[in-house]
Amino acid sequence: MIRLPAPSRPAYLRLVRASAGYDLVVTAGFATPWTYALLHGALSRLGGALGLGGLPALDPIQILYANLMGSVVVVWALLRLIRPQPAHGRYDAVARGLFAAWQAYALAHGATRLLWLFLVVEVAFGLAQILPWWAGRRVPPLPHATGATMGG
Repeated sequence: MIRLPAPSRPAYLRLVRASAGYDLVVTAGFATPWTYALLHGALSRLGGALGLGGLPALDPIQILYANLMGSVVVVWALLRLIRPQPAHGRYDAVARGLFAAWQAYALAHGATRLLWLFLVVEVAFGLAQILPWWAGRRVPPLPHATGATMGG
């Protein structure tokens, strides 16, 4: 059985930092138009070499959205690296759930299968960060049968 670190434990904060480190490495290239152009080419070549498909040609709107996403994720990753808190893991898990949903949507609508590599990591980090919260939630006890009736 896999033992999940409680959100209050140092091991959980290491997990929050690890997910932040991954995000920083993976998304820093999306943060500027110049780095995104380089990353776009590299990802297209990788997708082609692996037989997963390349990325569509660059256009200004795609670059804008890539830069917006990259900038926000880089700032979020830096916060979690510098000042990790248990709540950051929970919020990051929710964000990863949203990212995974939109990646799955894109895959279902013909996006490059290269996206699977990112989707798997999103789901893994999301589950790793949310399951300790879910496992630690308090479930209210069932009322004892005392023979009392409702309202009385």
